[in-house]
Amino acid sequence: MHLAYPAVLSALLFCTGLYGVLARRNAILVLMSVELMLNAVNLNLVAFDVWLSKTAQDTLHSGQALTLFTIAVAAAEIGIGLAIVLAVHRNRGTADIDRLRDTAETDTDADGADDAGGADAADASDDDSEAARSEPAEKAEATP
Repeated sequence: MHLAYPAVLSALLFCTGLYGVLARRNAILVLMSVELMLNAVNLNLVAFDVWLSKTAQDTLHSGQALTLFTIAVAAAEIGIGLAIVLAVHRNRGTADIDRLRDTAETDTDADGADDAGGADAADASDDDSEAARSEPAEKAEATP
């Protein structure tokens, strides 16, 4: 078999994985796309190892050894990646990458400003607590 066939298949797999990384918004689909890219690299390593072992007298099979190392790294990567995605999904309720840009959880008042201000923040929290005390009475009247 010619070297061109696995090389073209590897290029197609890598491009598919690259498209998945760039276009997808779900973190699990991005991890799957990274795995496609790693499998394309593994296919290239094995194909070039077979091609070089035909021409050389030494059959060290270093491409296959690197492939096994890449598979081990990919398994560790997917295990840790899925653990992180599940932990983030439990805390945030979504695995959407666009919604996960802010990793810091900050409290904001009604104006949208952070509560890191001085006396204004304390006044705003007092106003919020008074409004919170009056809301249940209004809701109780509105419900039949």
